[in-house]
Amino acid sequence: MIIIGLTGSIGMGKTTTAGLFAARGIPVFDADAEVHRLYAGPLAQAVEAAFPGVVDDGRVNRVKLAERVSGNRDALARLEAIVHPVVHAAEKAFIDKARQDGAPAALLDIPLLFETGRDRDVDCTVVVSAPDEIQRARVLARPGMTEDRLASILSRQMPDADKRSRADHVIDTSQGIEAAAGAVERLLAEIAGGKGRISG
Repeated sequence: MIIIGLTGSIGMGKTTTAGLFAARGIPVFDADAEVHRLYAGPLAQAVEAAFPGVVDDGRVNRVKLAERVSGNRDALARLEAIVHPVVHAAEKAFIDKARQDGAPAALLDIPLLFETGRDRDVDCTVVVSAPDEIQRARVLARPGMTEDRLASILSRQMPDADKRSRADHVIDTSQGIEAAAGAVERLLAEIAGGKGRISG
């Protein structure tokens, strides 16, 4: 089974692209979705102990948590020490199940794939990308997003150009959903035919 690592900076269309893989029968593990699930209960108590006041009604308030860790490397490291081991365990269980089910490939949707060295754990890497102006327009249209918050998020992410240079495959999401879907189709055909550059 080929393990595909999907990544892309905020606003590049990563979630939509992951959905295109899922629509073609590829099992997808969404790291962000898993964190959302954990914040809704399983890890709420541990996060509250480390960052008092960020839990409302048994759920981690992501806005409050972001305010506590934004720009604070020590606080972010404390949070990651709580969250990452649990997410990695869920990811391993996902991969094991995909193998047992006989899936030809499985996709790991990991926002900080290169930044955290997770590209070493996959067989090939896929980066979703779009021009800066499209990225900014998409992100700033989100509720509660500000220029300062976007700048903080981007400061933790590898520049798009660097991600593209390290990727085995790049999918341009600026041309619409049909073009992206076609790119996914071609990529899966390459992998199935052994034509894709497989890292590791």
